[in-house]
Amino acid sequence: MNICDREVRIEGRLCRLAHLDADDYKFLKDPEAAIDELRRSRVRVDLFTFLQQLPETAPKYAYPFEWDNFAVLPISTFDNWWTQQIGFKARNKAKQAEKKGIVVREVPFDDSLARGICEIYNETPVRQGRLFWHYGKSFEAVRDMSATYLGSSVFIGAFDADKLVGFIKLTMDDTGTQAGIMHILSLLQYRDKAPTNALVAQAVRSCAERNIPHLVYSKFAYGKKNRSSLSDFKERNGFQKVDIPRYYVPLSPWGSAALAMGLHHRLVDRLPESIAEKLREWRQAWYQRKFQLKPESL
Repeated sequence: MNICDREVRIEGRLCRLAHLDADDYKFLKDPEAAIDELRRSRVRVDLFTFLQQLPETAPKYAYPFEWDNFAVLPISTFDNWWTQQIGFKARNKAKQAEKKGIVVREVPFDDSLARGICEIYNETPVRQGRLFWHYGKSFEAVRDMSATYLGSSVFIGAFDADKLVGFIKLTMDDTGTQAGIMHILSLLQYRDKAPTNALVAQAVRSCAERNIPHLVYSKFAYGKKNRSSLSDFKERNGFQKVDIPRYYVPLSPWGSAALAMGLHHRLVDRLPESIAEKLREWRQAWYQRKFQLKPESL
């Protein structure tokens, strides 16, 4: 369904939770108008959730909220990032890619790029210790999925000669003040050439050239999991954890009760972190044995 010219997705059976499509990248100009439109809709929605937009981090709406977070890189110039915001290791990794023949540049979205993305998606069934949900998708499915928000997106490719070995999809918000890394991925067989580091460097350059002051790399912490190899990678490249309000607006009596009982959260998110961490370790070990995989590194 659509509200205020935005696509809204509704998930869940017990508690019907609505949110904007790509709500980490696109934001509401007028949340009150969107909520009024949802209340008038004949579609059943129990809860509506939305994120507040950067750079404002103090709660500005009188709705129930919980703290969420972004991994945010403040950008002024590329040179400032290169010399002041990152350390030797991150700079060395980015230089390593160039020395080993990796060329990084902005690229148009076309079938050639989509085929390269499809090959990257289908390299391995497991990434970051969990099943990779894009693995096994057809070229047509990858092309259609990658083509979302083309009017406000920039694609960056990392190439070894003519072969795409990594890519970033950057998606800008409507105000032009925030760019989100909607996806960043490289072929594991090329990780010794550090294409992912070179991609991040070009993303910073692309934002600086467009005077975009905030580059967002999804979340810094996921649930109770505050540290990981991915968060360490983000930190080395200058990203900082920024807490941001996520609002939950009940639209039905059951929505109010579900919010009070915490039913808007997944069961796994309510587990103690010590148990969740052990389960992740078992899952990763199982997948490595099942698919005979080598451990990933960033």
